[in-house]
Amino acid sequence: MTERSMPGVPGSAADSDECCEDGRCTCSADEAATGSGERGDATRTASGLRSDGGARPANVDDDGNLGDVEFTEPSVGTSQDVDGGNPTARPGVPEGVELDTPSYSIRSEMNDIDTPDDKTWFMELDEAVIEEDRCIQCGTCVAACPSDSIGIGDDDLPELVKMCTGCSLCWDFCPRGGLRYERQWKITGGDDNVSGAGDPITEFSAKVSDDWRENAQDGGVVTSILSHLLEAGEIDGALIATESDEEAWKAESFLATNHEELVENAGSFYNQTMALGNLDLSRWEHKLPDKSIDEMSLAIVGTPCEIEGIRALQDFDWDYQSQEGGVRAIDYTIALMCTKNFNHERLIGEQLEEKRDISPEDIGKLDVLDGELRVYDHDGELAFEESIKNFHDAALKGCDECADFTGYCADLTVGSVGSPDEYSSVIVRTETGLEAWNHAEPDLEYDDLYNRSAIGRLQSWDKDKAFSSLERPFDPDAPRFIEYTDHAEAYGTERNPHEADH
Repeated sequence: MTERSMPGVPGSAADSDECCEDGRCTCSADEAATGSGERGDATRTASGLRSDGGARPANVDDDGNLGDVEFTEPSVGTSQDVDGGNPTARPGVPEGVELDTPSYSIRSEMNDIDTPDDKTWFMELDEAVIEEDRCIQCGTCVAACPSDSIGIGDDDLPELVKMCTGCSLCWDFCPRGGLRYERQWKITGGDDNVSGAGDPITEFSAKVSDDWRENAQDGGVVTSILSHLLEAGEIDGALIATESDEEAWKAESFLATNHEELVENAGSFYNQTMALGNLDLSRWEHKLPDKSIDEMSLAIVGTPCEIEGIRALQDFDWDYQSQEGGVRAIDYTIALMCTKNFNHERLIGEQLEEKRDISPEDIGKLDVLDGELRVYDHDGELAFEESIKNFHDAALKGCDECADFTGYCADLTVGSVGSPDEYSSVIVRTETGLEAWNHAEPDLEYDDLYNRSAIGRLQSWDKDKAFSSLERPFDPDAPRFIEYTDHAEAYGTERNPHEADH
């Protein structure tokens, strides 16, 4: 006789069949557990589990009544201790097992699809420009990205912050990558803009006579022009440089919207601010008037490479996402004469503070004049001067490839070369620049440019330096954009670095 046919044995298969009809069980879990039709206590195992597989809650009695509820107080002011740990470490990996994250090259292994020839990725820009220390920190790549995939890292260099789409724009507009900047001169200013100091409308040596000029660089002309444009309602703000709150003599982008802010931030810094990466108008919304972005008008003060970048961006109708409003709002461009710029930490921290014992807090003004780096104290007294050649290691390497000392693409160019002390040299290149000059002219002391040949000589020197540093041909008549493959061939850069686990 099988177990199934044993009658009268509680819990046997035969007994349990008595409370089942048509294949459906009609007795309760307790009944099934006791083998009787009457409700009884479920049997328990040593573990406290009921025989039906359940468990009685600790705060419920045999009759199902809820007892006192006890709550565990949450921890306050504590968190997981992650200091000193490796944020990329994987927890719980068995000993001897390696779980490396697949690199980009797995893409080709999985789908066997080659990268289209016309795509250039941020990884190419990173490989050819940023990793090669050729980045000039103009921010053009940030402004150009139509998916806002490029941001500014803690090292003040461009970095990828989300997936790259391979649209090529960051490469195309980079003045050290795909943008043939000498071609941009001709597109912006005409054929005469490729020799000497170009073919300006007019040139002056000028200065401001107002008392606020004391803290300005040279003649204070840039501050005066911007102030008059604001007062006349021609612009809503001017993107300039200000000193960082955290680090002395480190420049950061700042939108000035009144005369007081312009005067407070007068003077020059000698590191870049990634200016074109700070054209997202929502960042400055609290300072701008309440009107449509399309109606905004801004001025920008920058190095020649930054002006080349904004001119190129404005030549195309592409959507630059968060930077779109700022790119389109720039109506006035002022270039500062520039032979090179510097890495802030290497110039201020290493060269001046560590090697020459000059505290950043003691510096009242910096200037590069007559081939020398000059440091002034807060009383305006010359505290230090030395040949600029001795600071070459602190300079941005990419500046060596620039032949644009006088800002060929700007409406106005301003600097100290070619004018006496306390005067600024002003080159007016466009009708827009002349309009800006005319607003400030009544409040300026000026005369014809004092020494035009001094500017020409420095421009020629700058070009010779660039010609010896450029690995590609310098050709103002060639196409504006340089293919990555052509650049890689000239510079020996790896092609498709993203597929080689860059």
